[in-house]
Amino acid sequence: MIIRIDASSPVPPYAQVRDQIATMARSGVLASGTRLPAIRHLAADLGVAPNTVARAYRELESDGVVATHGRHGTVVANRPAATEAEQRAAVDGAAHSYAVEAAHRGLDLDQALDAVRAAFRGLGDGRSYT
Repeated sequence: MIIRIDASSPVPPYAQVRDQIATMARSGVLASGTRLPAIRHLAADLGVAPNTVARAYRELESDGVVATHGRHGTVVANRPAATEAEQRAAVDGAAHSYAVEAAHRGLDLDQALDAVRAAFRGLGDGRSYT
């Protein structure tokens, strides 16, 4: 599981962690039952306070994305598969957020698309993205 914190983003770190885990869970990148890293371990990896990760996990649990089992850890909750319309809505929302962020940082459309292409190539899933 790869999570990145953008210190220059106006989005608080806990929300960045929450949103990235939620996206991975809803898209199937994190399958139901996948155990998430311990709060302290993830916090150390990200260079944030444990309370930052704890808040993200609490909000994910409140949203039904994860389930916490005390000392047995936090796992991705069993959820029905998202419909095609739900998946499309989630991607459209992410695309809008990215477009706003790219424009805010001064990228034009071609530069923003180049960044998306590079991100797809970085997925390392064996598919060709040109």
